[in-house]
Amino acid sequence: MESSPQSGKQAEEALSQAIDRLWIRFLPEIRARVAVLESAAAAVTANKLTAARREKAQAAAHKLAGVLGTFSLTHGTVLARELEATYSQETSLGPDSGERLAASAAELRAIVENRPSKSQAP
Repeated sequence: MESSPQSGKQAEEALSQAIDRLWIRFLPEIRARVAVLESAAAAVTANKLTAARREKAQAAAHKLAGVLGTFSLTHGTVLARELEATYSQETSLGPDSGERLAASAAELRAIVENRPSKSQAP
C-alpha cells in the first residue's frame, strides 16, 4: 500500500520537529563544548595549554563532530574533526596556533548559534 504525498509530508514535518526538540534539549551541552574549545584556544595563545585542558578540548571536539553531523551541520563536523586532530597531537602548540584554533572555535560557535529550525515557518 502506497502512502499519500500528504502523509509523507506530515511524517517529514514530524521528524523535523522532533530533531528541533532534540537540538533544543542538547543545545546547552553543545554550547558548553564549544566554550571548552574557545578556552583551550585562549590557553594556546597564552602558551598555557595543560595536558588536561588539551584532553578536554580533544574530547569536546570529538563529541561535537558527532552531534553536529546528527543535526546536518556538516561544516561544523569538519571543523570539530580538525580541532580534534589538532588537540590529539603530542607536539606543542605555539601561540601562533592559538589564532587559528580561536577562529575555528568562533566559526563553530556561529554554526551552533545560527542553526536554522526546519520546523519553523519562514
